Amino acid sequence: MVYSIIQKSQLEGALRMDAEYYQPEFLGNAKKIENFGFNTLRNLSEIDITKGETPLWRGDEYLEKGNPFLRSENLIPSGLNLSNLVFISDKVHERMKRSKIYPNDILIAIVGATIGQTGLVTEEYSEYNSNQAVAIVRPQNQKIANYLSIILETKICQLQIERLKGGGSRDNLDLHEVKVIKIPKPKDKILSYCNQVVNEVKNLRQQGKFFYSQADNLLLEELGLRDYKKSESLSVIINLSEVENANRIDAEYFQEKYKKLVKKIKLNKAKKLGNLVSIKKGFEPGAEEYKEEGKLFIRVSSLSVNGVENSDQKYLSEKLYQELEKDYEPKVGEILLTKDATPGIAYVIEDEIKGIISSGILRLMIKEKIDAEYLTLCLNSIIGKMQAERDSGGSVIAHWKPEQIKDILIPILPKKTQQKIADLVQQSHEARKKAKELLEEAKRKVEEMIENKK
Repeated sequence: MVYSIIQKSQLEGALRMDAEYYQPEFLGNAKKIENFGFNTLRNLSEIDITKGETPLWRGDEYLEKGNPFLRSENLIPSGLNLSNLVFISDKVHERMKRSKIYPNDILIAIVGATIGQTGLVTEEYSEYNSNQAVAIVRPQNQKIANYLSIILETKICQLQIERLKGGGSRDNLDLHEVKVIKIPKPKDKILSYCNQVVNEVKNLRQQGKFFYSQADNLLLEELGLRDYKKSESLSVIINLSEVENANRIDAEYFQEKYKKLVKKIKLNKAKKLGNLVSIKKGFEPGAEEYKEEGKLFIRVSSLSVNGVENSDQKYLSEKLYQELEKDYEPKVGEILLTKDATPGIAYVIEDEIKGIISSGILRLMIKEKIDAEYLTLCLNSIIGKMQAERDSGGSVIAHWKPEQIKDILIPILPKKTQQKIADLVQQSHEARKKAKELLEEAKRKVEEMIENKK
């Protein structure tokens, strides 16, 4: 049995009487922070910590271009993931002046399963905005911002967040609770160390983007698609035989931009994806089987072109995992491809994963000689994305059917070219992996410095 004995004077003004709040681990963490000395997060922010709203509630829509709008899924340690970024109009952005966001702002997820996840706003855009699921902190300077981006990810602050939300059924933090998070007073040594780490992480992530962009550019250049522009012709003339072969009669499917793309692909010994790989679908056990810890359950929302992300993870029990492992656990060298929600995201498994994939993800197992990283890049590039767009009739794809996926055309470039492209993709992954490892090491070191009062 775990219990704590506390004095009446320790009941924090009698504002909290629940036993969960006074768990030994929470009390020990609080004492450690007090011994080191602290500021509250409110005292380190130049603005009154705030949050945004969801434009959809007012009938506004997300756009493909405009002002970048951040959601909790865009948050990653000491940075942002902008791969699934949405945008809002100038009118909506100005209406939501209170939640305008700028580079070096710190963001904290305060709603749902991602509570406590943080991000450091990057300089890709000069201004952003966000919804009500994200708290906005504006640090006094860049060094403080870099320090906060690391310290908020440590156990020191994550335990406070767990304590404040009650550790139970609550699925949100209110802004007052965010404001009173205790931040160990940063000494010069810790500030300098965090500043150095975050700058190095930024450089590594930029390298990762550069190598990936080089790989994508090389692929498109080899296919004659480097300067490809989508045709927006409002009409097209097709033969009846084309309609019969496609088993489609909607005009969107036969747009000139798709025909032009397919023609380019076919010039390069194209093969259907179904001839290159065998395909297995994942499994959906139901939300009632989700656990807070256990074996990893990989869902569409946790997969990106860079791998399985840590955000909003779900887990399955050991017993259920053992029942499903044989048929639904991905293996090293296989490609994971999303087919639902945000279809067309592909990633090659590089390291062993002890977990199960959801029914919205397919396992692609290569059966012909083609480089896995090269094939994955084809799927993630306009080659895969535009064929997916065509299959959906030009709308947002909710579900991408396996039979459609099998018919995707993949260009088969010479082995040397495939290898060159794959090497660039691998360098991208290595740079991102190094950034992740650097941040994990920084969290441990900062915790040790505070523990030892350095």
